[in-house]
Amino acid sequence: MVKHAFFVGRTAAGFWQLPVDCSGDLEVGVVAPNRAPRRSGIAGRQVAPTLATLRTIDGIAVTSPASTWAMLAPDLSVRELVHVADALVRIPRDRFARRRQDLALCTVEQLHAAVDAGRRNGVARLREAIKSVRVGSASPLESDYRLDAAAAGLPEPALDVEIRDSHGRLLGITEIVYREFRVLVEIEGDHHRTSREQWSRDIEKYAAYTAEGYEVVRLTSAHIRGARPTAAETVRAALIRHGGCL
Repeated sequence: MVKHAFFVGRTAAGFWQLPVDCSGDLEVGVVAPNRAPRRSGIAGRQVAPTLATLRTIDGIAVTSPASTWAMLAPDLSVRELVHVADALVRIPRDRFARRRQDLALCTVEQLHAAVDAGRRNGVARLREAIKSVRVGSASPLESDYRLDAAAAGLPEPALDVEIRDSHGRLLGITEIVYREFRVLVEIEGDHHRTSREQWSRDIEKYAAYTAEGYEVVRLTSAHIRGARPTAAETVRAALIRHGGCL
């Protein structure tokens, strides 16, 4: 590429390892008034100077995480934009279960700044999506549960929570917690079933949670994205059992 070009859109999302289909032509941007490239296998974009901040990954110029998200707005639904934004603002944990703010790709404030940077296509979708962005969702499946639960009128849960026993010993990290009702929601991908080590760890962890007075609701993609989703109502029933009035 010419020196003033950089990757944008789905191609940039691939560099940031975001939950987006990155197949197709390479998406290459230039800042106006430079002319967008036009050649086979390249989708060129001319970008207003205020709408793209840049980062470098292994010597390659790419739009920043927040700019990448904002520039995906014309191609993604509101729900898909929430998936991507949740991935961007998530704070990873290290092998000692410590949160590493320095490893987060961006902040909610940076997303807001990208939305407000100037006129861009899809800004209405961005403004709608950002209302539902939360720090702590570890996967699009978790984001989908949270969005569906909110639509069903369930209370706002805490995300990515350390569960400890009465002596302060860490029992595990749970994705979704309704603290007031002592209900935990565990969303299980296929690795929970196929990994013997993960399966054994889960059994021990859930037994420890139960001993501390929690009810654990275990959900899979079929409960959340199946032909007849049941996740929200299953969790609602658990909340009612623990004193919720929903």
